[in-house]
Parts: sequence; C-alpha cells; structure tokens
Amino acid sequence: HIAPLRDALVMNGAPGPAQTRMRIGHEHGGEPQLGFLVGNWQIRRAAFAAAMAAADTDGRPPVLFDACQVVRVGTAGPDSSWAEAELKDGRRLRARLLVAADSRHSLTRRAMGIAADLHDYGRSMLLCAMTHEQPHDHAAWEWFDHGQTLALLPMNPCPVSGRPRASVVLTLPHRDVEALAALSEAEFEQAIGARFSHQLGPMRLASTRHVYPLVGVWPRRLVAPRFAAVGDAAVGMHPVTAHGFNLGLRSIDALSEGILRARQRGLDIADATMLRRYERTHQSTSRGLFMATHAVATLYTREDPVARLLRRTMLGLGERLTPFKRVVAASLTGIA
Repeated sequence: HIAPLRDALVMNGAPGPAQTRMRIGHEHGGEPQLGFLVGNWQIRRAAFAAAMAAADTDGRPPVLFDACQVVRVGTAGPDSSWAEAELKDGRRLRARLLVAADSRHSLTRRAMGIAADLHDYGRSMLLCAMTHEQPHDHAAWEWFDHGQTLALLPMNPCPVSGRPRASVVLTLPHRDVEALAALSEAEFEQAIGARFSHQLGPMRLASTRHVYPLVGVWPRRLVAPRFAAVGDAAVGMHPVTAHGFNLGLRSIDALSEGILRARQRGLDIADATMLRRYERTHQSTSRGLFMATHAVATLYTREDPVARLLRRTMLGLGERLTPFKRVVAASLTGIA
C-alpha cells in the first residue's frame, strides 16, 4: 500500500501530435523517486496509534470521543485560563489549548467565530482504485483534457490479479460526476476507459467510488485566545498541485514547535505571542502556494482559446526548462 512515485507527467489536450506534455522525472530531484503514495487508511491508523500511545504531562492516557460535534467553543476560568468546547450531547471539555483539525469546513473554527473565504470551483472529484492492462511505470499523470481533468496515481499491483493498479481521479462539473457515480460497474469501467482514451487498456474497478466537491478555503485567522487551527482547517487547498496534505503537516509541525518552545521557557502552551507567530509563519508559508494553485486550477479548467494557448505555452516552456523541473522535483521530494 506504499507505492513509489518515480515520475510525473503533465499533459494538455487530447492524445495526438497537438498534445503538450511536460515530464518531471526522479532524476530531476536526484533521488530514486519523487516521493511515495501512502493509503489514507494507513496514515489514519498510524496517527491513531501515535495519539493513543501518547500521554500528557501527568502520565494520563488520551481520551477519544467518537462521532461527536462541537457546538460552542470559548474560554473559561479565571483570566480565561482554559479553552472550553461544548459538544452536541451536552458534554464540556476543557484544555489549555484547543486545536481544530476537523477539515476545511471546520465546525470548530466556525464556532470560534473565525471567518473564511471560500471559492467553489463548480466541480467535483470522483475517486476510485482501478486495475488496468498497460503498466503505469510508477508515473503519475495529470491530464488536462478538454472539458475534464484526469489524474492517475500509481499504486502497487493488485495482490489478487497481479494487474497494474492505480488511483483514478476524475474532475468534472457536479452533474457529470453524479451521473458517472450512478452508473453500473460495467458501464462505469467502459466510461472511464473511454475518458482515458483507452491508453491503459481495459480498466476494472477495484474499490468503491467516492465523490468530493472542490472548494478552496482560506481562513482569515488561524488563532484566537487558546485556540489554533491546523491542517485543512488552516488552509483548504485545491488538490491540483498535490501539496495540500504536506502543507497540513507543516502547520502541525510549526504549531508543535511553538508549543514545545513555550514549555521549555516555562510559558503557557497557549501563549498569545507564540500563537500569533505560528499564524504569521504558516500563512506566510501557504499564501503564495494557495494563490498559485488557485491560478493554475482556474487556468486549466477554462476552455476559451486564450486559456488553451496559455496552457500549451506554459507546458511547452516547462518541458524545455530543466532548472524549472529541478525546482518542481525539489518541492515534491522536500529536498532544497
């Protein structure tokens, strides 16, 4: 379930002489691979195990609350010495610091009164795993075809059939995605094979299908008294550049460093100066990438002649500029 990502291929337009391509290979990053693709369930299991193995300063194990919803958050106690969260079932939880990590549509962030700017891209993603006939050679595809965006994320071979396997991501207007999701398995396989222009041979469904609407979210603040937002609750990226998850990890790392530094100095772990520094650091880190990703997503979903010309020109230049490829590869491998 942990598959190497050796190369990345970005394509624009239908297959044929007019199609523009840019390949970013592992050699541009100086590593055997650009990265690894890890199953979401594995990440969740590892995170859960780490959380349950942790203990607070008094040696008490963590407490897990499942399927609960936050309806109110704020501060409590003398001099607002605690963060308090009220759950839908009436329970109240207190801690020195409340951290929201509950998605880009964070109810906790909203309950804290923090506004966010949302951009609905008018499209949804359909995700599933599929096996196919032709090898993918552990190369990821990002294919901006006319009227649709296709992505292929290489997985390890199917353990049952031995056929090549990949995660397929299809981006279309909402109504088209809903129609695809409603097809029978056989009809769906035929439809996806056709959308990939049959370049991978016969494709077979290897998982359930999932649909997600595409919405970009930029919270105006990340902190408040005894409160901080991390992960997608701190910034909700469009997935086109595949940076959202790693950016979320950076936010957790930045806040964790601030908390550890505060403890080492004998300060409150919700020290206001530390929280403001975290907010400045993470928003500064993510703002440029968020805006660039938004611009790319907008450009590559427009179908007017000017947008098509710009796409062809940009990919053509990128394919010829090796230094640019090295920069992109470095951003993927995390090696500067």
